[in-house]
Amino acid sequence: MEMILWGLFFLAAGLQFTYLLIVFGRFAFFYTDGNKQNLDLNSSGVSIVIAARNEAAHLKDLIPLLMQQNYPEFEIVVVNDCSTDGSEELLNAYSAQFARLRAVHIRYTPAHLTSKKYALTLGIKVSRYDTVLLTDADCRPVSTNWIKRMSAPIRNEGKTFALGHGSYLALPGLLNKVIQFETLMTAIYYFSFGQWKSPFMGVGRNLCYRKDFFMQQKAFKSLWHIEGGDDDLFVNRHATSANTAVVAHPESITVSEPKTSFREYFIQKKRHFHAGKYYQTRDKLKLGLYTLSHLVFWTAGAGLVIVASNWEPIALVLGFVLARAMVQYVIIGEARKKLEGRGKVVWTLFFDVMYMAYFWVLGMQGYLSKTVKWK
Repeated sequence: MEMILWGLFFLAAGLQFTYLLIVFGRFAFFYTDGNKQNLDLNSSGVSIVIAARNEAAHLKDLIPLLMQQNYPEFEIVVVNDCSTDGSEELLNAYSAQFARLRAVHIRYTPAHLTSKKYALTLGIKVSRYDTVLLTDADCRPVSTNWIKRMSAPIRNEGKTFALGHGSYLALPGLLNKVIQFETLMTAIYYFSFGQWKSPFMGVGRNLCYRKDFFMQQKAFKSLWHIEGGDDDLFVNRHATSANTAVVAHPESITVSEPKTSFREYFIQKKRHFHAGKYYQTRDKLKLGLYTLSHLVFWTAGAGLVIVASNWEPIALVLGFVLARAMVQYVIIGEARKKLEGRGKVVWTLFFDVMYMAYFWVLGMQGYLSKTVKWK
């Protein structure tokens, strides 16, 4: 039994260090902004599309903020999805005030379609420009150069997809720290694989792609029956090494309001994991190999400590644990500098264990669930 545990532990440790140093490390240490000198090379129009249901309180602040973007030609298309909170009146008033704003009001959603995908499809369909930049009503760009940064790969390099980072506000409390760590790890996953020319997902809080491509693919064809996945599944189906770029720059990120109760957070993550089971097999393997080796590393290591008859095996296990923790600390810190302009993530070892438990508990619930809702 002990030999089996050692075999599993060393195999898992090898996979963990491979992912940390090679897959994630390449992004953390070697990513460079390819559009640094070419942000203004082509200033073609950009359509910001937002699907919103009962988001009047957020739209009231977001729309004037977006109007301050440092970009010559853009519009904002807000799709009011059957709201009952005064969103329609607010959007009509803002439309009269801001020439760049266009509002689309949905009265009902066809029974065979999922609501957010239907709302986004209508918004993209009526948009004026080929470059479409997506975000949510509760998101805020941190910079007036957000449009310029996020749309640059499409405008200047001819890419179809540009994948951005959507972070969350930092608030007091354990839940918020868990959210910050999980969000950062998710970003490191898809930015790292994106840089390795193997993109597999994006986030709707900060995602840019071509309208023409979206319409050529018949919008969310084959995804209509899935609640959620308007962002990660659409990217998963169509992003390739040739047509996709990642945008990692402190000026390119958006910040959202995080959940403030574990119940709301679990519901949100259950929806995200539910969509994940529809990823292509190769992408499930990429993620599964890391998460499974992560689980085996900790469980086999704990098993070895329990069955150890002297201090040598305990010291060896702890040595690997500390070495991995140090490597992870550096990798996460460097990746965060690329994404958000700041480093250090404290207590990485503690949150790494919490992340493992969260992933396997919520992941299995989301994967096995049959029904989830947008709102």
